[in-house]
Amino acid sequence: MKLTSILAIYALFWALTLFVVLPFGVRTTEEAGEKVQPGNADSAPHKFQMGKVALRTTIVSAILFGLFYANYIYGWIGPDVLDWMVPRPD
Repeated sequence: MKLTSILAIYALFWALTLFVVLPFGVRTTEEAGEKVQPGNADSAPHKFQMGKVALRTTIVSAILFGLFYANYIYGWIGPDVLDWMVPRPD
């Protein structure tokens, strides 16, 4: 696999993982024990920390991409395993 392909696939893993990691560890203003400002949604985060979210995303996406790449190298799960519609001879 070329380096450009590796970087592109990792970027996709990172972007998808961002949406998975984003809601974890978020506290609303009410949960933080402060008064909600008029005009803000009740579900809005009290203090959004992009650094923490980016670090968590990087760690999780690196692990997931590592598993993907290991599967690419060693072929643990191939297209033949995922093809459920084709009847297999017994």
